[in-house]
Amino acid sequence: MIRLARIAASCAVVALLASCGTATTATPAAHPSHAGGHGAKVAPVAAPLRDGERFESLTMAEPYTPHAPNGGTDDYRCFVIDPKLTKQAFLTGAQFQPQNADIVHHAIFFRLDPEQAAKAKTLDDSTPGQGWTCFGDAGVAHWAPGTNEKLLDARYGYALPAGSKLVMQIHYNTLNVEGAPQSDKSGIRLRLTDKNLEPLETALLPGPVELPCTPQESGALCDRAAAVKDVARRFGPGSEEQADQLAKMCGPLKPGPTQHCDRPVPGPITLHAMAGHMHLLGRSIKVELNPGTPKAQTLLDVPNYDFDDQALRVLAKPVTLKKGDVLRVTCTHDAGLRARLPQLRKVRPRYVVWGEGTSDEMCLGLAIWSKAA
Repeated sequence: MIRLARIAASCAVVALLASCGTATTATPAAHPSHAGGHGAKVAPVAAPLRDGERFESLTMAEPYTPHAPNGGTDDYRCFVIDPKLTKQAFLTGAQFQPQNADIVHHAIFFRLDPEQAAKAKTLDDSTPGQGWTCFGDAGVAHWAPGTNEKLLDARYGYALPAGSKLVMQIHYNTLNVEGAPQSDKSGIRLRLTDKNLEPLETALLPGPVELPCTPQESGALCDRAAAVKDVARRFGPGSEEQADQLAKMCGPLKPGPTQHCDRPVPGPITLHAMAGHMHLLGRSIKVELNPGTPKAQTLLDVPNYDFDDQALRVLAKPVTLKKGDVLRVTCTHDAGLRARLPQLRKVRPRYVVWGEGTSDEMCLGLAIWSKAA
């Protein structure tokens, strides 16, 4: 799976979307996409516990002050979190609790088995300060602005074996921080049960981003090759390969605001929920099943993408897919928003490709699934 799951290659890719707070959205007439804030800071009231469930709240050991590497404004930091499980449990819900929403862009939690947890501790201990720098895009829980805890059917959950630990990866964005550096001490509330449930998994559906500068813009980074090199400077050499890998997987590509990617389904699965993730230039995102055929079905359609409303969409009825079916993710981005959004007005015009930074872009569908009965 290209670099999106670079961390998840050694961890279980079992993501459950979670969030905090309710989001504020932009006035549609002004900008149908988003206001670009991080929503309200008041945590929502939790849904009642269901039979056999309990809450477990975890937090960072101490506050962390982001320091974006390589002259950038984005700091991806991983922290080990220990739920102290002495026997297997299942995760049925999660509510991320950012302590400083002004700098928290999004967060992902990875499940580590005991062997992986030991390796993570070694990495943590060998890195100065709390946690370590990391990049990736899958885990046990995923929070982005505007999503609250979503509960699926109580028969399903994510397996957490005894001795499992969590890695909390937080994307900090310091693009608009003025004055003294800000710190954060975020946490998560897990909804757990000791019941034996049907295991859930998460599939990532990445699509390419090939967004040229507008005709009104100019500059060195409006050249694609230069822009890719700039992404690599900020996030490492793996980022340089990522745009070309997406082009090979999804191509042939033509530069422009709308791109898509088709992914074959490897085996029979049942889909339960969908979500989409882009950054501040995102306009719309859609995930379709078998497009262009008599069996075509739209699974996710967000025609007016709002960065502050990235809620998980639970399907009205689970959809069963068979081997050979095709899932297509389609994203539309708008480079013209760069001049309209306060967060991006200071950013140099650039040809936008896939990148981890807030001023870069993503096109990512997420599908929560279980094995077909």
